[in-house]
Amino acid sequence: MSANTTPHRPVMDSRHGDCKDRQTSTTIMAENDTLECVTEHERILQEIESTDTACVGPTLRSIYDDQPNAHKRFMEKLDARIRNHDREIEKMCNFHHQGFVDAITELLKVRADSEKLMGQVTDTNRRLQHAGREVTSQTDEVIHCRLQQRNMVTTVEKLQLCLPVLEMYSKLKEQLESKRHYAALKTMEQLEKVYIPRVSQYRFCQIMAENLPRLREEIKEISMSDLKDFLESIRKHSDKVGEMAMRQAQKHRTFNSALTKQACLGHYTKPVYSVIGPTHAHIHNALMRDDDDVDDEDEDGTEEEADEEILMAHDLVDFSPVYRCLHIYTVLGNRETFENYYRKQRKKQARLVLQPQGNMHETVEGYTRYFNQIVGFFVVEDHILHATRGLVTRPFTDELWNMALSKIIAVLRTHSSYCDDPDLVLDLKNLIVIFADTLQGYGFPVNRLFDLLFEVRDQYNETLLKKWSLVFREIFELDNYSPIPVETEEEYKLVISRFPFHDAEIEKQDFPKKLPMSQSVPQIYTQVKEFIYASLKFSESLHRSSTEIDDMLRKSTNLLLTRTLNSCLQNHIKKPHIGLTELVQIIINTTHLEQACRYLEDFITNITNVSPETVHTTRLYGLSTFKDARHAAEGEIYTKLNQKIDEFIQLADYDWNMAESDGRASGYLMDLINFLRSTFQVFTHLPGKVAQTACMSACKHLSTSLMQMLLDTELKQISMGAIQQFNLDVIQCELFASSEPVPGFQGDTLQMAFIDLRQLLDLFLVWDWSTYLADYGQPTSKYLRVSPATALALLEKMKDTSKKNNIFSQFRKNERDKQKLIETVVKQLRSLVNLMSS
Repeated sequence: MSANTTPHRPVMDSRHGDCKDRQTSTTIMAENDTLECVTEHERILQEIESTDTACVGPTLRSIYDDQPNAHKRFMEKLDARIRNHDREIEKMCNFHHQGFVDAITELLKVRADSEKLMGQVTDTNRRLQHAGREVTSQTDEVIHCRLQQRNMVTTVEKLQLCLPVLEMYSKLKEQLESKRHYAALKTMEQLEKVYIPRVSQYRFCQIMAENLPRLREEIKEISMSDLKDFLESIRKHSDKVGEMAMRQAQKHRTFNSALTKQACLGHYTKPVYSVIGPTHAHIHNALMRDDDDVDDEDEDGTEEEADEEILMAHDLVDFSPVYRCLHIYTVLGNRETFENYYRKQRKKQARLVLQPQGNMHETVEGYTRYFNQIVGFFVVEDHILHATRGLVTRPFTDELWNMALSKIIAVLRTHSSYCDDPDLVLDLKNLIVIFADTLQGYGFPVNRLFDLLFEVRDQYNETLLKKWSLVFREIFELDNYSPIPVETEEEYKLVISRFPFHDAEIEKQDFPKKLPMSQSVPQIYTQVKEFIYASLKFSESLHRSSTEIDDMLRKSTNLLLTRTLNSCLQNHIKKPHIGLTELVQIIINTTHLEQACRYLEDFITNITNVSPETVHTTRLYGLSTFKDARHAAEGEIYTKLNQKIDEFIQLADYDWNMAESDGRASGYLMDLINFLRSTFQVFTHLPGKVAQTACMSACKHLSTSLMQMLLDTELKQISMGAIQQFNLDVIQCELFASSEPVPGFQGDTLQMAFIDLRQLLDLFLVWDWSTYLADYGQPTSKYLRVSPATALALLEKMKDTSKKNNIFSQFRKNERDKQKLIETVVKQLRSLVNLMSS
């Protein structure tokens, strides 16, 4: 140990004294340099000795930046300095060597004592270790116990912080399982804002926090799914809700009508409950009972019993999905998204509800289902409007209603046009009224619906007119067109009760007797009254004044008379099987119907209580209606008479080449005259101058037909004998005309119908051509009604006959003169004809 330590002590000492030695050496060197400035190398060495080793680099670098061979000189200077320091170290070691040896000797002495002390310390340590082992063990246990206690306290504290979080999360799970989503969202909000921030350092809390957004999305999806189920469900229940609401409105309207009637009769005291109409409060809070409840209701039941059976909207429809979804989206900050989705879906459903079935117009049930669905839709929207705040707004419902109203009106306009049953149209009108009253009770404007009813009223009137057209046709077809026989007083009163007939002369007659009109007259009068009743049914519940109802009744009755009844009469009159007797009876019937129109006006007045003297009261057009029908019947009489005359004339079988006449009139003509006599006897019952006009028309037509027979272009030859025979027939016609078959003609007015024939025949029978040609064109001419063309045409037929039958007569002087006369007259007649044509 001394060998090892000896060399080091001097070194250590030399290090401790290094600063002094450097200063001494520097002083010696400075003195040896004889007060010259320190050279550069010495300065560098001094810096090396005095500077920290970390900063020696720049100093050493300056050696190489100096003059050439500076490095070599510096190394020499450095070696000299090292040798100087070695000599100083050696001197110092020699100076301290004896002290070092003495110190070593003392250390060797201490060595034995230290070994002894070490043994004692080791023994003492061993005994202390043995004695303190149990204490150490117990101390470790105490430390471990204290550590456990501290950990337990910490754990309890942390658990106390975590348990509420876990409890809230467990509560959240239970709420989600029980589908209490709105409460679950509130729990989530508490977890996020209150509980999780307290223990956010734990991993399970981080997992919870990360899981909450997913749970929110699940709640949104579930609530939206519930809303979709609700929207699907409401489509199924809308018709039931609408049915309830419309029935409730109908009940209120019926009750109001009963109260009005009571007030009018003076029996009105105090209403069971005051209802002006199906107010919003009534219908919004209470919908009508189910069908079974209504059928089972006691008529004497009190208001309280009725109220107990009234169902509310939420009794039929569970609105909780809407409320939950609205609250959920509100809590999640997506209320606007939910509102837009709900309104969009309801608009789609509204369009589906407004789409009618193709065969809706065939039955009243089709219209009922259509209206029930629409009412149910808007009742639900009204409930949502008042039960939620802002989900459905009044402008939104108004927009939906305006859209629906336009579609409803278009649909009803189209489908009502297909209806040909007045009962169905009337049912449709009642449905529209109840539909309008129901929705008006919920605050929806329905004026356009009542305007539509005027169009439906026109359609209803059209269907009534079609129905009554069939009724009138059947009446006309089944009528026997004979005066009504009355056997007893009871029968007479029965007819009078059905038709306002008054005739003093007939009333004085004894039974049995006959009334002038046929059975169709009271039937038509009764059917017109039935039509007025049917038309009145449509005017009920339209909230129109008596004046308006009176005007509607009169206008519809005018349409019935002027269009339907008149058309049926006109068509029936023109049927081929209607004879002259039937036509005469029809004219008599129209006269009595025309007189009965004033009773129809009184009938309407009694219904509406509107005085006929009112300025705007419409008058019935019965006078013109039946006058037109009568004129048509009269014209048809003239036509039928002429047709019958033509039929008799077609039986004529003249021998136009006979030498002499038979001396008596033709058989066909005598039959025709007998027919005319019997016919004109029937015409005596016709009013006015119808019989006279018919007789004159018949005579003129007969005269014209006979004239056409003579001048027929297919008839080429006529003998004088044929003209004489024809003259006998015309004489019978003249005798018939002069016998006054119809009274009322003055003088020979009727005979003038045959004046053209008479003058023509006299001209040929007398052969008075000189007079004819001399007086032609004179007002006083005896043959004024014979035109040159007519005379020429007939003379040409006789000329050809003379040539054919008198081949040898040209050898007789008289015949030759006659033939020359005929040729001369023919030339003169032709010149007159040419003169007239030019």
